[in-house]
Amino acid sequence: MYSLLRRLLFKLSPETAHELTIDSLGAAGRLGLPKRVIKQPTSLPVTVMGIEFPNPVGLAAGLDKNGDAILGLSGLGFGFIEIGTVTPRPQLGNPKPRLFRLPAAEGVINRMGFNNLGVDHLVERVENANFSGVLGINIGKNADTPVENAADDYLLCMDKVYRHASYITVNISSPNTPGLRTLQFGDSLRNLLSTLRQRQEELTALHGKYVPLAIKIAPDMSDEEIVEVANILIETRMDAVIATNTTLSRNGVEGMLHADESGGLSGAPVREQSTHVVRVLAEILQGRLPIIAVGGITDGRHAAEKIAAGASLVQVYSGFIYNGPKLIRESVDAIAGLN
Repeated sequence: MYSLLRRLLFKLSPETAHELTIDSLGAAGRLGLPKRVIKQPTSLPVTVMGIEFPNPVGLAAGLDKNGDAILGLSGLGFGFIEIGTVTPRPQLGNPKPRLFRLPAAEGVINRMGFNNLGVDHLVERVENANFSGVLGINIGKNADTPVENAADDYLLCMDKVYRHASYITVNISSPNTPGLRTLQFGDSLRNLLSTLRQRQEELTALHGKYVPLAIKIAPDMSDEEIVEVANILIETRMDAVIATNTTLSRNGVEGMLHADESGGLSGAPVREQSTHVVRVLAEILQGRLPIIAVGGITDGRHAAEKIAAGASLVQVYSGFIYNGPKLIRESVDAIAGLN
């Protein structure tokens, strides 16, 4: 059934198809339809960051930026949902077209630029959803906020989403906001994470609730840079790392239609690169904080590969667009088969 739906959606422009999908899932979720009509994955509970997940396969940020389809998406069988990236103020993002399919490679290139309706809108949507599952909220900075003032944006978002989130993801690795990736290194990273850690402690005391912080990093790093990032994550007592965001590399898609478009490449072409980052992180971290792996999972074997490389949880996005809800079930089954 999904293959037919995909053929119809792929006749539309990628962004139109995306908007139609979110609107439809939002409506279906309000009626409770997905859980009744979609075969659910096998139960495979796992506890990570002190949170019990019904299964280790989640939806990555970016599909539901504003929290408009939380119930509909969760009904597809995900063990957790991550919404966002959200910024303090609404912003339009980059000019269209800004989303491109590469079907032959099961890839997607996007340069969306954190288009969203702002953190207040997202919080309202979360409150209205009354969702009881595991919800991650991914936060970022507005494009017109100078990088040196980025902490102000992250702090504002943290303050507003804290009591609504199961965990918060700090996005410092999107390639589509100028200067953002500079926050991943050295004193810039150390200072930002130390500031966020202090606010986390204050918010824990205020709300009587500890909400873990996960840091989402890019795949476009040398092994030495990955080691440096890992050590700073340990030093600043972060709760998890998400590896990885989209890549600027075009390896594996050279010569394809749209391959020369600017933006981040996701989907199958980034799988090996992302898994390598997971392996390097796992070797350095030695279990001191968990890894959430995302990048290139297009069938269950790839999900199991990420877990075998050292991840505790996985997330899907582009592979889900190409393969639909069956990817969730296949991934859960493949991970269960590792035990």
